[in-house]
Amino acid sequence: MRKSILLLIIFLFNFSVQAQAPKKLSSTEIYEAVQKLNFLGTALYIAAHPDDENTRLIAYLANNIKARTTYLSLTRGDGGQNLIGTELRELLGVLRTEELLAARRVDGGEQLFTRANDFGFSKHPDETLSIWDKDAVLSDVVLAIRKLKPDVIINRFNHRTPGTTHGHHTTSAILSVEAFDIVNDKNVYPEQLKYVDTWQPKRLFFNTGWWFYGSRENFDKADKTNLVSVDVGVYYPLKGLSNNEIASIASSQHLCQGFGRVSFRGSQEEWVELLKGDAPKDKTNLFEGINTTWTRVKGGQAVKSIMDGVEKNFNFNDPSSHLPELLKAYDLIQKLENKHWRDLKSKEIKRIIEAVTGLYLEAVANQSSAAPGEKVTINLEALNRSSQKIVLKSVELSGYNQKTNPGQILQDNKRWNERLDFSIAADAKYTAPYWLESKGSLGTYKVDDIMLRGLPETPRAISVRFTLQIGNTDISFDKDLVFKYGNPAKGEIYEPFEILPPATASMADKVTIFADANPREFPVKIKAGKSNLNGTVSLSYPAGWKVSPERIDFSIAQKGDEKTVVFTVSPPDNESEGYINPVIETEGRNYSKELIEINYDHIPKQSVLLPSEAKVVRLNIEKAGENIGYIVGAGDGVPESLKQIGYNVVTIQPEDIEEGTLEKYDAIVVGIRAYNVVQSLRFKQKFLLEYVNDGGNLIIQYNTARRNGLGIDNLAPYDLQLSRDRVTDENAEVRLLAKKHSLLNFPNKIQETDFDGWVQERGLYFPNKWGSEFTAVLSMNDKGENAKDGSLLVAPYGKGHYIYTGLSFFRELPAGVPGAYKLFANMLSIGKTKIEKRENIKG
Repeated sequence: MRKSILLLIIFLFNFSVQAQAPKKLSSTEIYEAVQKLNFLGTALYIAAHPDDENTRLIAYLANNIKARTTYLSLTRGDGGQNLIGTELRELLGVLRTEELLAARRVDGGEQLFTRANDFGFSKHPDETLSIWDKDAVLSDVVLAIRKLKPDVIINRFNHRTPGTTHGHHTTSAILSVEAFDIVNDKNVYPEQLKYVDTWQPKRLFFNTGWWFYGSRENFDKADKTNLVSVDVGVYYPLKGLSNNEIASIASSQHLCQGFGRVSFRGSQEEWVELLKGDAPKDKTNLFEGINTTWTRVKGGQAVKSIMDGVEKNFNFNDPSSHLPELLKAYDLIQKLENKHWRDLKSKEIKRIIEAVTGLYLEAVANQSSAAPGEKVTINLEALNRSSQKIVLKSVELSGYNQKTNPGQILQDNKRWNERLDFSIAADAKYTAPYWLESKGSLGTYKVDDIMLRGLPETPRAISVRFTLQIGNTDISFDKDLVFKYGNPAKGEIYEPFEILPPATASMADKVTIFADANPREFPVKIKAGKSNLNGTVSLSYPAGWKVSPERIDFSIAQKGDEKTVVFTVSPPDNESEGYINPVIETEGRNYSKELIEINYDHIPKQSVLLPSEAKVVRLNIEKAGENIGYIVGAGDGVPESLKQIGYNVVTIQPEDIEEGTLEKYDAIVVGIRAYNVVQSLRFKQKFLLEYVNDGGNLIIQYNTARRNGLGIDNLAPYDLQLSRDRVTDENAEVRLLAKKHSLLNFPNKIQETDFDGWVQERGLYFPNKWGSEFTAVLSMNDKGENAKDGSLLVAPYGKGHYIYTGLSFFRELPAGVPGAYKLFANMLSIGKTKIEKRENIKG
């Protein structure tokens, strides 16, 4: 057991560090690749979000059945929360995309998406489809099926039970069922047929289980005539791991969602229900009756004869001994009439040929990024680690007129190196997630290029093609240009090479609240994407506001260096809000993007370019109290937001909480999901409640009792039971229940209009039961539902006040919603009588 756990830890550490490093196959992995080459069958798994996928079943199909297995996630998870950092919305979508790709690198699957934007929780598919562009998303599902040509499709969710789960979940199944019936119709989305052919999958399944039946007992009694069962707990001797262990490692890549989990072993049944198509006679084989051998393709029998022999007599000690047969099979595959299988299997067998010869082909840039027009040096390396005669005929920079023709015989284990200099094209596109390049709608991203739709990432702009003669066969291998360096703590680190603007600008505060009419300094940070950068920067700003000076000159000598310039921004006298955007002018061109880097060990480094902007809000707001202690939870921007309105916010480490250490604070705020993610907090709860009893003000933001639970019985001093109640419509009517309560009157008067302009949702995980000591302040509900009164609860306790709120302040404050600031200030001010003078508010 301990050895198995150690193996998993080592595997996960190496996987994380080598997230971008080239994969080098062992003999057993080459053998498994041969097995996969000999299986001509495809499975498509469909759900709504990152983490919805069943990694157990995906790993089983990819590693046991050897099927090409793809997960189609309709969204990138943009609307969720982040347990490991501050990325939200578009940036969270990028992070979760990469976590899905990390999971697929573990479980052996592939990854696709649609243009659907995860706009947040939805209670019904009708709501989902009113926000998503149904036609666009359905067309993307059809496109994915036509691209992959799956034999079987498996839905994660049940299309027949709308309203019982997340609306996105049910919608993913509804669209899958609809797509199954229309994907073979040439009159449906005919514009796709320039790039793909129509296709008809053989079977459509629903990945069911006891939880869909309410209990194990109900499931045991259920009619299983249409159900197929597979044991996904199989053990793989070649890997030294069970399928479930692989699945656990894969799902643990979803770190921003808190999905890191302990692996388990042993037999485990997975059930699927046939929805459409012919039923397999063998109720343990999803592909039963489907020809998954080379004979399904015209001309494939000859390939089968060769590759069956390679698989049967595989030489683990010297895989290169199979090179002659592999080359024959490669030549035969090039002659196949079926383009789909020709392209797919050519890619697979090239990977095997590369592996058996120990070929190492790499193109490394001398810098991690470059601007258009900038000169780059590439270090080329080619290495043959076998006794086979291999000639490096040419190396070509794709898309550029740069080519070298070494004509070099690659001797066994003797490196070939050469440098190649070139300049990035002046009109080269910047590295950026393609789905963020154009402004879409709340529910759907805008992607005009059909061939980009669905791809997990933007194809790399620069690659290098190595053309080799192996035996009498010419084979080309394409390698993306990369950057690598040595890190003393982590070893060799690979990063994608990226094309970035010569200048980017950012502002530290994405929202700036002006609580009075006094001007404030507004720093703008300029980052040089090239050396010797000179220019000017100015601000565009809303009417009624003033900025000085009009423009500022700057000069930055070194690429990668930064310089901060400071403007003075003066707000109008009356309440107002708008956006300020920095504009950099250099060499006759304007630049207004911000460069945001997402850099975690378990995914490759990501560079995202978004419009550089900051929201400015002139807000007449009052506050009482000054010093706020904040216990950070699952990562939110509330502390920074509170500083905007003049509070002195101090981050409190739970281990530092002892009797008497909290007395200096006017209020203590507990961050979102803190009790879910900060295990030590359960041991400090008594001190927090003592603080309230002695006259303190404690505000606890939302937690969930699901999954890991709270780990605490006394979340509140009185009875308080959390639920899954939520109000997802950010425009839902808010009714003021306790109109005379201080939370709605001091120091700011709260009205229904203060809930205008909220984003994504009203709130989540409201309590549904509470003691009579609590006062429910607000009432709200989604359309067609009963009133939810637990969004904001307050109770006196001893000399102080305890507040629990599920309102989504963690979204509203960073978005600069004025009413959210006023209400939060009232929460912090409860029990106080003195209003702080605004001159205490610092810029």
